[in-house]
Amino acid sequence: MSIQSNLEHIKSTIPPHVTLVAVSKTKPVSDLMEAYEAGQRIFGENKIQEMTEKYEQMPKNIEWHMIGHVQTNKVKHMAEYVDLIHGVDSLKLLVEIDKQAQKYNRVIDCLLQIYIADEETKFGLDENELNELLHSETFQSLENIRIKGLMGMATFTEDQNQLKKEFTSLRTIFDKIKSEPIVNCQLSTLSMGMSGDYQLAIECGSTMVRIGSSIFGGR
Repeated sequence: MSIQSNLEHIKSTIPPHVTLVAVSKTKPVSDLMEAYEAGQRIFGENKIQEMTEKYEQMPKNIEWHMIGHVQTNKVKHMAEYVDLIHGVDSLKLLVEIDKQAQKYNRVIDCLLQIYIADEETKFGLDENELNELLHSETFQSLENIRIKGLMGMATFTEDQNQLKKEFTSLRTIFDKIKSEPIVNCQLSTLSMGMSGDYQLAIECGSTMVRIGSSIFGGR
């Protein structure tokens, strides 16, 4: 099947309130342009250099999402154009994003990454660290970032019960934080679910899914 027909199929399975991020890492610009011509406008990359090269070559009405783990020294390379940074897992990183956004007179939207998986290789904050970060004076003094929501990556497993438990725990944390008035937070996005588990994630409350191989094929 073509990229266009893959996209059309996936969009037919996603409710209107859920945002589709096409995970285009390692894929050539020609593949991204095929998705673009089919109407896709949001692309997710996990390497800043690769994302910047694609940004420079492609139409300017695309939203670029940084979905990989971000090193503070690389933030400056995407601060001018990135629309959403998904995997923010420390106050130190937020301070750097704020500093670089200021240089371009921008407010950069971010998602805080919460650790929900039963795997040590995944990054993220636990609930206590999240609360500590959100209520810290440093966080509340930042003027060039905005927290749009939370994201989490579930365990790589076929066990539906475990996935459901992890997605539900993230939804619970999201609802709790959303009910509080917190400076710099406008929580509307709960990002969880990828090619293998996005439908379950949506059932559990996800409003943003990251799908790569089901659109572009395997890497």
